[in-house]
Amino acid sequence: MPGPSAPPPPPSRSIPPAPRLPPPPPPPGSRRKPTLDPGRDEEPSAREHQASPPPVSQRSASTGHTVALAVSGSIAAYKAAEVARLLIKDGARVLPIMTRSAQQFLGATTLSGLCGERVHEDMWDPAFAGELHVDLARRADVIALIPATADLLARLAQGRADDLVTALALCAKGPVIAAPAMHPRMWAHPAVQRNVALLLEQGRVELIGPVDGDVASGESGLGRMADPAEIAAAILARATRRDLTPLKIVITAGPTVEDFDPVRFLGNRSTGKMGFAIAERAAARGADVTLIAGPVTLPTPYGVKRIDVRSALQMRGALWQAMGPDLGKADALIMSAAVADYRPASEHATKMKRDGNALTLELVPNPDLLAEVGAMRGERSPVLVGFAVETDTDDRVVAAALNKLETKRVDLVVANHARDSFGKDDNRATLVTRGSADVLGVLTKRDLADRILDRVATMSHR
Repeated sequence: MPGPSAPPPPPSRSIPPAPRLPPPPPPPGSRRKPTLDPGRDEEPSAREHQASPPPVSQRSASTGHTVALAVSGSIAAYKAAEVARLLIKDGARVLPIMTRSAQQFLGATTLSGLCGERVHEDMWDPAFAGELHVDLARRADVIALIPATADLLARLAQGRADDLVTALALCAKGPVIAAPAMHPRMWAHPAVQRNVALLLEQGRVELIGPVDGDVASGESGLGRMADPAEIAAAILARATRRDLTPLKIVITAGPTVEDFDPVRFLGNRSTGKMGFAIAERAAARGADVTLIAGPVTLPTPYGVKRIDVRSALQMRGALWQAMGPDLGKADALIMSAAVADYRPASEHATKMKRDGNALTLELVPNPDLLAEVGAMRGERSPVLVGFAVETDTDDRVVAAALNKLETKRVDLVVANHARDSFGKDDNRATLVTRGSADVLGVLTKRDLADRILDRVATMSHR
């Protein structure tokens, strides 16, 4: 059966291997006692055991979306409560649905308490006047099947509608996301793989995971449910407006570090949180995102291609490769990385020993990556966004941003104070263009990311 604990989030979402078909559940009229069989989803009278959803950060542009969260009978079902909590924290409304077998693993009261909504479990609910699956599908921007057992995948592949969950999935007006969770041998079974292949071919259900890791039996392999954070990010990405499709956006993030021996380096205090927030929101809004990251410990946002670098020169190489020699491979560049201005003139092959005397390091300037791109581009493409992190008064910070607009030939500069930005989850910034300086209050970095991307969307269509 699927494992109870979540592995670290993978660098990017994984799509399961190709598929095949498991035996259908017993006829609707038959009765059976719910079991702990991780691949067995329920029918009107049966039950399942399934996984859960993910974590998302502060409230932001996701507010107002509605997610129908269907939990089935898997030992991983307890994680659904965390998924619900994270979706709600991000501003989504969650409509909980549970199979009867799911309630063998997770109490309906828990899910109802978290969501502030009644838990639906039966298509034939006498308290609802109408077609419950149609009503839920009409209200839901995304339907999330967390977890998805082998039985549920089989019934989805066959187009069955023999309980509330499968009828809801068939009636969906928007995306349907399923997070498979089962024992590795079940996932590898030809019948399951055939069903997965059918679902992928039909294109109506998107699978998130499974991943390789420990499962409840103590064994390990491919079948463990994807990390809740990744699932939640996928759900919110599908619920978010896709106004950046089909833009290709390159984003730099984090610091660069310049080694002067094998042990020590010159660096700065950037954590990469701002750039990663921009990458996360850009991907959620439909952009094709390449993230070039300095040495940081942040997980890769869902749906983002990540390139890790260390030094300014390495970032320069990755940047030109991502954008192309004529800049034609990108519609926008957002340079949020804190690129080192200088590097040691030479790097020592061995550790420099302390001898009690003063040490002088010779530094040489690094190339100005944003200025190089600005000098190469045409009149309007790609859109260029720079950052100005300063330690002066507000007026001088804005003046520095205006100077950067002209000298580096960019379209927008995000001006902020070092004390307000480095290492924090929020920021206070001013968006500076040639015609205006829009002073923003304190915003979460995800909210600020959306403000920046709103400008990028407008500029890319000018």
